[in-house]
Order: sequence, then C-alpha cells, then structure tokens
Amino acid sequence: MFRSANVPPGYRPNVGMMLIGPDRRVFVGQRLDTRMDAWQMPQGGIDRGETPERAALRELAEEIGTAKAELLRMSADWFAYDLPTELARTMWKCRYRGQAQKWAALRFTGVDDDIRLDTAHPEFRSWRWARASELPSLIVPFKRDVYSAVVREFADLVD
Repeated sequence: MFRSANVPPGYRPNVGMMLIGPDRRVFVGQRLDTRMDAWQMPQGGIDRGETPERAALRELAEEIGTAKAELLRMSADWFAYDLPTELARTMWKCRYRGQAQKWAALRFTGVDDDIRLDTAHPEFRSWRWARASELPSLIVPFKRDVYSAVVREFADLVD
C-alpha cells in the first residue's frame, strides 16, 4: 500500500512509466500543453490509497489510451524534481514545490495501434519510440537529472 510518508515533504506523489516497446525502445510523447519541443514519458499522480504499481497502469490508460503492458519492476527509490518558480506558483494550488516519482518499467504487450492519444483528457500531440539514451536530451531541463537516473535504473531493460 502506498503511504504518503514515503514521499519527501513538499513534493506531490507521482508515478512515471517507462513503457518499453519494440527493439527495447521507449515510448515518448510530445506534450500538448506547451509550445516547446517537449517530449516525455507518461507520468501522473498517485491517488490516496493507491499503490504506485496500480497508479502506473491507470495513468498509462488515461494518458495513452492503453494499459496493454506488463510490469517488469519498480524503481528502488523515489526521484524528486523541483518545478521552475513560475510553474510552481500556478500548479497544484501552490501546495507542492515539485514531484517525487516512483518509476515503473513496463513491457508493452500491444501493437502501435493500441496507443491512442485521443483520450478523455489528452496530454500528448504525437508519440514515437526512442532510444533510452536519447531521453535526457528530449525532456525539459528541470527533469533531466531524474530522466538520467531512471535510464540508469532500468539500463538492463533498454538499449
């Protein structure tokens, strides 16, 4: 069971999903809510009473329209990042300075057509499979350290 005590104070509990597909490449989506060329792996909040594992599958379905995935493992640690000041003032009613994330490595068990970005609350405008080594350079700068750590954590599962 998820307990908020596991999350560093001041951070929103979150789960990130490294969805591993063909040729050990990783799903990345281009964010819909920014003009920047920002790509990221799916991520989302952990609801009260929800485990990070359950949140990962729920968020995957909510963000990319499919939960056709098999959990390989969860990250050993929480990874936290701070939002830039201008974002922190406007997001989550100023309750959090950033997010603390547990990461799930998942094997995609579907086909590309199972991925649907036209969800009830779309977050991505497009998507592709990327090499894990590309991930830190695709993400916004304030999340790069987390992405580098996640790539190291799951290095044996990806390119």
